[in-house]
Amino acid sequence: MNAPEQSTLPILMREDKDGVATLTLNRPTQFNSLSEEMLAELQAALDAIAKDVSVRAVVIAGAGKAFCAGHDLKQMRANHSKAYMQKLFKQCGKVMMSITEMPQPVIARIHGIATAAGCQLVAMCDLAVAAEGAKFAVSGINVGLFCSTPSVALGRAMGRKQAMEMLLTGDFIDAAEAQRRGLINRVVPLDQLDAEVKKLTDSICAKSAVAVGMGKQMFYKQLEMGLDGAYQLASETMACNMMADDAAEGIDAFMQKRKPEWKGC
Repeated sequence: MNAPEQSTLPILMREDKDGVATLTLNRPTQFNSLSEEMLAELQAALDAIAKDVSVRAVVIAGAGKAFCAGHDLKQMRANHSKAYMQKLFKQCGKVMMSITEMPQPVIARIHGIATAAGCQLVAMCDLAVAAEGAKFAVSGINVGLFCSTPSVALGRAMGRKQAMEMLLTGDFIDAAEAQRRGLINRVVPLDQLDAEVKKLTDSICAKSAVAVGMGKQMFYKQLEMGLDGAYQLASETMACNMMADDAAEGIDAFMQKRKPEWKGC
């Protein structure tokens, strides 16, 4: 996409189809960097989708050659004050937390590089599918900046030593290695990327929305708890889930050997 075309389009594009909302980062000439404007657009879109019961799954993608190259360094250098940096990183953290807190599963569709906060974005998504040529790095250390905020996501998505190696070296890893380390779920040829993402969204959309939303919320909460507290939360969640109409319908359909008709409650 050339510059004149880009200027006529929003920096974040949304497309809804068959219960799936696709958000495309659209700053291709800036490698879809997360400017404060992009973060604001993402926040608004995620907030709107979280309240939209017609949306069952979310896909985050990138336009152009890259998925996302992290924060907008030019913008950061032009606003060199601690107050600005605190506001920016707080804004970014809120976006990342919104991905975890919204009821719909969020899938990263990675076709190119994902670096620094872009790699953080991948790690914060519930699922991630990458093309074989995609590459990942938290490269702030190369410019004298330890990727502290991305480390929060990486340290929870993969092994500690594997995360620290990326954070301390700034080196790129390829998609196959990212899958081995637990950063992403699936790796496919580029021409099969959309089809693979669709397999996941089709599977999610076929499930009960109430079960998916309740389960996602419980899953992330219990990760931060001790074992006993985690089991107490999980037990209470399952009890509440069993009281939902969808659970009764699902069990009845299973016993009657028919397809369930979800009500979303």
